[in-house]
Amino acid sequence: MPKIKTRRSAAKRFSFTKSGLVKRANANRRHLLNGKAPKRMRALRKTSFADKTNVDAIKKMLPYA
Repeated sequence: MPKIKTRRSAAKRFSFTKSGLVKRANANRRHLLNGKAPKRMRALRKTSFADKTNVDAIKKMLPYA
């Protein structure tokens, strides 16, 4: 049985914690930044976790993570 290929686009966007949660970066940091409050921008810097409805799909894309 051949090895399964990792989806490189997903590998660059997601990583796993030791407990199995999927870490991801926040959206809304790319453009149109003038109207966003500094407090909101600081909060968007931090990582967050993927929703449980998407975790199974992400794990299929990253078989060896």
